[in-house]
Amino acid sequence: MPNPFAHIELNTDDVAKAKKFYKSLFDWKLGPMGPAYTMIDVGKGTGGGMQKKPMPDAPTMWLPYVQVDDVKKTVAKAVKLGATAQVELMDIGEMGTIGVFTDPSGATIGVWATKPKTKAKAKPAAKRKRK
Repeated sequence: MPNPFAHIELNTDDVAKAKKFYKSLFDWKLGPMGPAYTMIDVGKGTGGGMQKKPMPDAPTMWLPYVQVDDVKKTVAKAVKLGATAQVELMDIGEMGTIGVFTDPSGATIGVWATKPKTKAKAKPAAKRKRK
């Protein structure tokens, strides 16, 4: 399926409370990814994460991310179609990039592009001595 949901993220004021609730409710494996992010491993299906809200006045909410080939182009296209960009492009380390926009109906959604794996450079062949 083109453009599947790739990640779902909870933004909340109280990560500890959310972790306790969801760990008791579902069979999710929760694990740290750095000091401020909790990964959600759901086994089969789309996993996600939890973090403290990046902006204090933002609502507590789940934010789905859709897989795309190019975040910058997708956000620009969404804006052209009437969306409002919230995050045009943000690198997420070596993993990929995200963008976030609010569609014309007021719903917010994220887009995700995985960074391509870099191929290891081949070692140059040893030079042969000529006789």
